[in-house]
Amino acid sequence: MSGSRFLFSNGILSQTLDVPPVKFFLEANPGAYTTSRTHNNASCLLFWERHMKRLSESIQILSNLAPQLLFKSNNAASLLPLAPNFQVSQPALQMLVNDSVGKVLPIALKERVNSKELAITTLVGGNLEELNIYDETMSEENMSKSFDVHVHIETYVPPQFGIRGNGAHLAVAGYGRNVAAAKYSDWVRIRKSLEKLRPPSVTELLLSYNGDQILEGCVTNFFVVCRKDRGSDDEKAPYDHGNKNSFEVQTAPINDGVLPGIIRQLVLEVCRNEGIPFREVSPSWSEHETWEEAFITSSLRLLQHVDSIQVPTEWQSAHSKTWKDISWTKKQFQGGPGIITTLIQEKVMEKAILEGCPINNICAR
Repeated sequence: MSGSRFLFSNGILSQTLDVPPVKFFLEANPGAYTTSRTHNNASCLLFWERHMKRLSESIQILSNLAPQLLFKSNNAASLLPLAPNFQVSQPALQMLVNDSVGKVLPIALKERVNSKELAITTLVGGNLEELNIYDETMSEENMSKSFDVHVHIETYVPPQFGIRGNGAHLAVAGYGRNVAAAKYSDWVRIRKSLEKLRPPSVTELLLSYNGDQILEGCVTNFFVVCRKDRGSDDEKAPYDHGNKNSFEVQTAPINDGVLPGIIRQLVLEVCRNEGIPFREVSPSWSEHETWEEAFITSSLRLLQHVDSIQVPTEWQSAHSKTWKDISWTKKQFQGGPGIITTLIQEKVMEKAILEGCPINNICAR
């Protein structure tokens, strides 16, 4: 077997040539999913425990609020919220997922070339007619009968942090998403409709309800590093860029409708531990002149500094146009990642080492 993609679905390994890229696979299959990757020359999985916790929470949320995003069903009337007593057991789910990952990962590692890392996407869905909703806390055996577990693996080359030219170019172009607290595959299909709004140089689209308060990216969480407000007495004083207390990190709160990203949470933990002022508030474009730095986060890229952000000058009509017909206003950041972004990235990488799950622990099952 040669190539760089592998799919293990309910105990069956697909031939590499038949495995689509992950975005096409997710478009075709409903369910909750999470994507992690290997680290340190494929010796460990990044934040695996956190990914399993978020996956079980996504399944629980979708079961209760939007089962049509989790299950296939031959009867549309059956796609109603499940009984309140239905619970997803994280330990049982993790055992089920680890069993599949432990069988396909050694094959992917054997075929790995040029010391590339591996991106590992786990999708859990199922058929509602086969689900035992009366099993209040599902055992691993009953969960394996009720849910389909798919593990998609492909090679991945992490971008180098801080390299000139590696910054993200962002555009605010879409509305916030439904059931944002859960990570589900149907969002991959929905976000395709935003592509007509993406200028060619833009690497990620940001979401907003009103064109001012920025929520998150299509596949990332979004942060800005702002100058903190100063009193009128020192308003004209030189700004102290060496003092982290001169800044405030801002990112949209979960309650505004953003995904509780794993790296997002790590950033907030780092800010708390390092004494970096932060506030969970949706960054406002109307205050962008106070933004000194910006970065985005995801489980694959971890942190990436932002080089530029642009927004439509007229929000309401933008969604009926294509990017060429939209008038944009733009903010350019200078000099690569700033001191706050760099400090946070260093501390997140330290946590990656501390919380890495050795691959041998999973493959030994």
